[in-house]
Amino acid sequence: MVIILAGELLKKAEHLLIMGLHPSEIIKGYELACVKGLEELEKLSVATLPSPPTLSGLAGALKPAIASKQYGFEDTLAALVAEAALAVMPPNPKNFNVDNVRVVKIMGGSLAGSKVVRGMVFGREPEGMIKRTKKGKVAVFTCGLDIAQTETKGTVLIKNKEEMLNFTTGEEKHLERILQEIADSGVKVIIAGSSVGELAMHYLNRMNIAVLKVLSKFELRRLCRVVNATPLARVGAPTPEEAGYVDVFECIEVGGDRVTVLRQLVDGDEGFDPSDTSAEKTKTATIVLRGATSNHLDDLERAIDDGVSVIKALLKDGRLVPGAGSTELELAKRVDAYGSGLRGLSQHGVRRWASALEVVPRTLAENALGGAEGNEVVSRLWAKHEQEVVFVLILLRLRRMALSMATDYKILDSLAAKSWAIRLATEAAVSVLSVDSIIMSKPAGGPKIPQQAGNWDED
Repeated sequence: MVIILAGELLKKAEHLLIMGLHPSEIIKGYELACVKGLEELEKLSVATLPSPPTLSGLAGALKPAIASKQYGFEDTLAALVAEAALAVMPPNPKNFNVDNVRVVKIMGGSLAGSKVVRGMVFGREPEGMIKRTKKGKVAVFTCGLDIAQTETKGTVLIKNKEEMLNFTTGEEKHLERILQEIADSGVKVIIAGSSVGELAMHYLNRMNIAVLKVLSKFELRRLCRVVNATPLARVGAPTPEEAGYVDVFECIEVGGDRVTVLRQLVDGDEGFDPSDTSAEKTKTATIVLRGATSNHLDDLERAIDDGVSVIKALLKDGRLVPGAGSTELELAKRVDAYGSGLRGLSQHGVRRWASALEVVPRTLAENALGGAEGNEVVSRLWAKHEQEVVFVLILLRLRRMALSMATDYKILDSLAAKSWAIRLATEAAVSVLSVDSIIMSKPAGGPKIPQQAGNWDED
């Protein structure tokens, strides 16, 4: 919206420049109109996000934003995003972190097979034979689990079988002792940020310790936050403060792909107690997306990212205004009336600013019905807004020429997002219009000419 509105403001300014108005007068008019528009926008709020947030409230507020990206899938995607956001919602909703909602794409199936996991999902299976464990300590290592290599190469001459057997015995016993210490500390899951040697893997399998390799340092950081562990740069038993904890570590098959899940106990799991309110809330929720093609999955992921960002904005300012271009048209009507009462040349800038807001409903109408019908719809919208005494909310119904109330269809936008879009678009247009005065008032850069002494050539 910022780009579209800024471009329309500059197009309207072009007509005023051709008429002979100075850019400073246009800038003054645009700034007055922006202040008046933002003031009127505050009065147009028709709904507020419920506090504390609810699943239905969040899903309803998300649908318009997601429908603009994935029309037809907005109900399913909005429910998934709302469920994931509520799973990681902090006690103070304003501290909601968008990084706590992750997306894992698994090709195959359909969107109906998507689900929310309260924890993290990795698109690979564990390294060893242990594929599932419950209620265990977690140790996270950023280094490799293997026998240490020497910095220099050496040559060893082995003469008989005893020397052959004894050659690696010391290293093997040392590695076994270290891993036994880790097992004795109660660790059931090891997360490795680097390679895992075959010998180490052999001992870990004997000790019934599950191993998962996570090579991304960003994923490793998120995982530490989920299991509440401290990443260790040395191989050794973690202290109680450094070790994390996970309810369920399991490897499951989704659409033919094997994935590893670290999650909390949910209803239906053995040992789940719904009456236990002291259980710690998960710090990350993962939306497992299913789709037929990678392009479709990428589009769905972008729609989910937009939805999570909308939640972040609404949790800071939960006020909602009507969408589908109705708010912009009502603002245009009110600012135009304000401009008509002004004196001086700035009134032309104010009224042009108001007419520029028509670009939003016009673009929607042209996308739905084409250019000619789009202009007709905007005219009918104007007539409807003018004849009503109270504030009228109008929505363009796609595929047929009909006007309806935007609130009846729950098409609502964030007031804060609209406010910032109008403010930023106006600033961009004003900056372009004031380029000439900026260039004239500021000297060009570059090195200064050195000041020579007056008698330098008399020596």
